[in-house]
Amino acid sequence: MITALTWFWMARLASTHTRRASTLAGTDVLRQLLDGLAVRLDGGARATSVTSRWRKILYNLAEYAIDRKVLVTNPLPSVKQPAQRIAEVDRRSVANPTQARDLLTAVAAQSVTGQRLEAYFGCLYYAAMRPEEAADLRADNLDLPDRGWGWIYLEAAKPHAGGEWTNTGNARDDRPLKQREIGEVRKVPSPPELTALLHHHLGTFGTTPDGRLFVGERSTDHLPAFTVFRVWNRAREAVFGVDANRSLVALRPYDLRHAAVSTWLNSGVPPTKVATWAGHSVDILLKIYAKCIDGDDA
Repeated sequence: MITALTWFWMARLASTHTRRASTLAGTDVLRQLLDGLAVRLDGGARATSVTSRWRKILYNLAEYAIDRKVLVTNPLPSVKQPAQRIAEVDRRSVANPTQARDLLTAVAAQSVTGQRLEAYFGCLYYAAMRPEEAADLRADNLDLPDRGWGWIYLEAAKPHAGGEWTNTGNARDDRPLKQREIGEVRKVPSPPELTALLHHHLGTFGTTPDGRLFVGERSTDHLPAFTVFRVWNRAREAVFGVDANRSLVALRPYDLRHAAVSTWLNSGVPPTKVATWAGHSVDILLKIYAKCIDGDDA
């Protein structure tokens, strides 16, 4: 609980360590601020996608300042910035089907904790879900036969932000799908392998009272990010051995999504269909996502 005294000191700290929004009208100040968005605290270059997102946030801040009569016009369009090239996915990080299946097997081999997460990682690989989308997957989202191909209807996400950064105090926040309005649904196919994994998970572990499939073994109200990465790192060590720390293949759980999209494209699925399933525009799909998988050259 944040006390009134805490709010007082937070407000005082903000007032003494920030500039007034009206200073954005100054070109020199604005250019310095925009240049700073591209630099991390350690002096390294920030990812292009992060810089772009922060620039959008700054733009919205200026629009809000106009509404509050602090600024007359939005000054950001007047300052030219070099065009930012969207970085492609490193093809070395994209697992091929054999590697992906070996990794899922290594996840399931990690006692109960791993078994609870096998279908979670399966959703990332077989259905190209984002990790936060799989974290909010519910039984009501599934339209699956007993075996074979089915459908999954995604409608929300639970990104991990940490309890100190959410309004509820929970580690995961409730959000709509990325770049979608509240209530928008994305339909993705469930191949036979994923259908079997989900049925096994439901039969073994069931769901939470609100219908969610994936939670921690002890943290029954959410899926701890620490647990996800711990299980994944152990799976990579089991599959890649001493090369695990040097290999870029499936370095992060998110790389399973890249593998799914790449496999769809390599299998001849039309880019328009892949973009729909993955929740992207065709333009972004072809700019960002890998069109190859590890070992494809041979």
